[in-house]
Amino acid sequence: MTDDHTTEPATLASPLTLPCGAVLANRICNAAMTEGLADPMNRAMERHVALYGRWAEGGAGLNLTGNVQVDRRYMERPGNVAIDGNGGHQELAAYAAAGSAHGTHLWMQIGHAGRQTPRRVNPEPVAPSAVPLALPEAAFGHPRVLEAAEIEDVIRRFAHVAAAARETGFTGVQIHSAHGYLLSEFLSPLVNRRTDRWGGDLENRAQLLLGVVGAVRDAVGPDYPISVKLNSSDFQKGGFSHADCIQVVSWLGEAGIDLLEISGGNYEQPRMMGIDGREPVYADLGAVRESTRRREAYFLAYAERIRAVARMPLMVTGGFRSRDVMSETLADGECDVIGLGRPLCVDTALAGDLIAGRVEVAQSYEHWIDPAKAALSWFCLQLLRMGDGHDPDPEISGRAAIAAFLDNEERTAARLARPQLVRP
Repeated sequence: MTDDHTTEPATLASPLTLPCGAVLANRICNAAMTEGLADPMNRAMERHVALYGRWAEGGAGLNLTGNVQVDRRYMERPGNVAIDGNGGHQELAAYAAAGSAHGTHLWMQIGHAGRQTPRRVNPEPVAPSAVPLALPEAAFGHPRVLEAAEIEDVIRRFAHVAAAARETGFTGVQIHSAHGYLLSEFLSPLVNRRTDRWGGDLENRAQLLLGVVGAVRDAVGPDYPISVKLNSSDFQKGGFSHADCIQVVSWLGEAGIDLLEISGGNYEQPRMMGIDGREPVYADLGAVRESTRRREAYFLAYAERIRAVARMPLMVTGGFRSRDVMSETLADGECDVIGLGRPLCVDTALAGDLIAGRVEVAQSYEHWIDPAKAALSWFCLQLLRMGDGHDPDPEISGRAAIAAFLDNEERTAARLARPQLVRP
């Protein structure tokens, strides 16, 4: 795709006009990362203002929030922000104002954790079918099956949260239908074994996602950006395949979304973090053209085929580090927006520096975190530090990060003002 104002190939600095008419100032997005900064009622706090205000100064054209939950009973972690009859709209407005300063967009990522709700949040999560995660039961409870009326309620909840996002000043929303959370679970034949209208063939399995997109559009209007985050593949044999993804992308184009973010994997096969799960990765793409670009950005090979059917601008997140690869990817039209995540947990000015050419390669902090399994805790801890008004500390050891992160999660869970954990 070319620059909005010339016939020249797109660059990192090129603006992007979305189908709804909104304009992103450049082609870098600060991708969504779980931050865990909410109060015990899962409301936004001054900590969000501090963190997202810092990112707004960093130069990205688009910032995405961490996963804002539509149902406080089923969250990704105890410190999530949720919009579920718990108030906090004034705090959300302050959050939105800080995160959309300096001309950047701030979009609220909205989701439902489904069966990936930790046991410390709810010992009985929900899912399309009663298929437990192939992970230690100490972390996740056995899910119960969502009833048909509850599925309709999920759609209403997404629309309600999207409307609240617009009302409080967020400049767009992203519907999270990737990484094994509820909407992604409905797409997967491994998890969705229903025999009613919400299960069976792909068209039925996609009805929840498409229903959410339609309800959100009705709630926010035609001029408000709606994005969807979608797996290119679950990387599990028998799961949501790349062929499935291609078809869903076509349907999303008909639904009129404004930006599609491509990712992949889930808790069982966490390819979105650049690592593999306990089972061998199932790659269903076939032979792909090998290049330095694809070795660095691990979902680009999938994006190439998605691009052929996508009616909307395309964003790819996962692995980008070098300015040259980002620039070549945009110039060649392989995607329209570059998503960056972990490097911005430490260097919040990175987006602007890459655009200006002051930085050629983003630091890959993963390379010095020991043990490697500490990476998630290490990066989450940097966000907690910034939310509390401190600078990131890249000198924190992996083991210290794990201990500090687990302690924070336990204390946050202990303070959580839990909603009634019963069926509605």
